[in-house]
Amino acid sequence: MKVLVIGSGGREHTLVWKLNQSPQVDKIFTAPGNAGTAQLSENVDIEDNDVEELVEFATEEEVDLTFVGPEAPLVAGIVDRFREEGLKVFGPNKEAAKLEGSKVFSKNLMAKYDIPTAKYDAFIEVDNAITYIKEVGAPIVVKAEGLAAGKGVIIAETEEEAIEAVETIMLDKKFGQAGERVVIEEYLDGEEATVLAFTDGETIVPMLSSQDHKQAYDNDEGPNTGGMGAYAPAPVVTDKVLQKAYDEILVPTIEALQQEGIKYKGILYAGLMIEDNEPKVLEYNVRFGDPEAQPVLSLLETDLVEIAEAVIAEDLASVEVEWSDKTAVCVIMASGGYPIDYETGKEITGIKETEADGTTVFQAGTEVKNDKLVTAGGRVLGVTALGDDYQETINKAYQGIEKIEFEDAEYRTDIGQKALNHK
Repeated sequence: MKVLVIGSGGREHTLVWKLNQSPQVDKIFTAPGNAGTAQLSENVDIEDNDVEELVEFATEEEVDLTFVGPEAPLVAGIVDRFREEGLKVFGPNKEAAKLEGSKVFSKNLMAKYDIPTAKYDAFIEVDNAITYIKEVGAPIVVKAEGLAAGKGVIIAETEEEAIEAVETIMLDKKFGQAGERVVIEEYLDGEEATVLAFTDGETIVPMLSSQDHKQAYDNDEGPNTGGMGAYAPAPVVTDKVLQKAYDEILVPTIEALQQEGIKYKGILYAGLMIEDNEPKVLEYNVRFGDPEAQPVLSLLETDLVEIAEAVIAEDLASVEVEWSDKTAVCVIMASGGYPIDYETGKEITGIKETEADGTTVFQAGTEVKNDKLVTAGGRVLGVTALGDDYQETINKAYQGIEKIEFEDAEYRTDIGQKALNHK
């Protein structure tokens, strides 16, 4: 069969890598892809938000199955357009994708159906938001209402920082239209983790838990990024916590959407804050996380095509989804200065040497220029290792990083440390 993967990041390279392992797949296209996907698939020069061009391409090439990687085309309704043309596509439709596309929609849904989350309010007027901040105090969390590439959340330690965040989002338009409204939430204590699940709108199959590292620098300091690394499974998500997340969050979310007349099919991502074994929802996403996809998919043993086709056919209950009992760690190598100001075009060396030792390097912001692999974005590589325990896996990932070089490369040195703390 022919498969199309839409997107250009590390998540998409991971999807292509995993799909390449399926005996059902004969040919993979990636639109637009990167230098890593080009080694395993045919890159197509169509941007991931060019819905009509993508529909036309999939029709002409008689693509059998399409995976949508990023959130923006899902929120824009790409799944609806593919379905209109009779094309098989994996991901939620436009109505369901509002769960990520609108924080107000998702928070209102959680409030209406008693799904555990932080207290909140939403504002379209700057003055009203500032008044609310002064009433409730800090620490407090300020979020741009729409899509902001994972960077639209500001944790403010003081009222002054919170007010500055509101002004940055709503007046300075740092995140464009995504900041026309803000959601202001109570600050939750605890440890963050992610639980992803496959769902066909009825059956829900949780994946292995994972833990992302959003802040740019060690010890969770510095500005928010798209994610500087992740590992799976996350020890903070004990069997008890996972069962609670399933019973109190995943199932009620799908049922709540059904009550609202929305059938949700695809990946449901629940970003959780966990304190005293009690999970609360920080955010929903409607696709694989990036970089969570790298360690989670590295541990998936069931054919991803089989799962996707069962989801689309609303027959997920018939598939037994199996996982490796190993641990996986992904460390992101980023361009110097990311996420604020960085240069691209730096030559990358050492990937072959790292992969020769059994560590996988998923490419994100890369391209080939003058026959050389160079940086082409903020997050450049996801160095991903598997091992029998967390310490072994962490060591392998960082040993891999030592072999890779590009000018001004930056990475956190503490990815996976929280897993060791639990031990």
